[in-house]
Amino acid sequence: QTTDTKKKCISTAETECDVTDVLRNVKETYTAHILSVTSSGMDNFEEPPFAVSEKFTPYSQTVLGKPEIQNYTQKGSKLNVVFQDPLTPYTFPNGSFRSIRDIFQDDLEYKLYYWKDQSSGKKAATTKSRKFEVSVDSTKNYCFYIQGVIPSRRENRNGQDSMVLCTSVGRTILDEYGAEVFIIVAVIAIAIITLAIVLSVILCKRQKAKAAREKEPLNGV
Repeated sequence: QTTDTKKKCISTAETECDVTDVLRNVKETYTAHILSVTSSGMDNFEEPPFAVSEKFTPYSQTVLGKPEIQNYTQKGSKLNVVFQDPLTPYTFPNGSFRSIRDIFQDDLEYKLYYWKDQSSGKKAATTKSRKFEVSVDSTKNYCFYIQGVIPSRRENRNGQDSMVLCTSVGRTILDEYGAEVFIIVAVIAIAIITLAIVLSVILCKRQKAKAAREKEPLNGV
């Protein structure tokens, strides 16, 4: 910790101040002193009131953002997920934003949480790269999300969850609508078949009766 002091947001009426550009050393610990002063032209010989923020160390206290899932496929017994690192407010000399991987490097890893669709049992996988490949049941669909993790931290180890996505490989009507709808459809089908058989039998009997009457001799002939 040093005593180097930098001034930001001088003579502003705003209640927020972006100090990212003065927190270049992310492993350093910082505090902010906020002074409340009168506008220019007003004589005030008293020391202006001020507040001191809590200590803040960007490297250990910054909350990791949501990873962005770029692509995912489920082929056979493999689920592959490709994602992108969240960006930070810090920039490179060319103005592009640094990602959390640029800041945390080998301290950063990601966890993939995945489970069978319509099931509550989760599994987890870990990687330091930007992709996952895990073994799954080829006959089932899976849902999943990704989370950044800093294992070396005591607090704020887990970042924000990505969007939850689900595969749709091999999805059947039973998967979509459940067993109840399947049973209803089966009952309706059986009823239609039964009705068709009954109508066929009745029609056949009527045709036989009509043919028998036509073969009978006319009375009095």
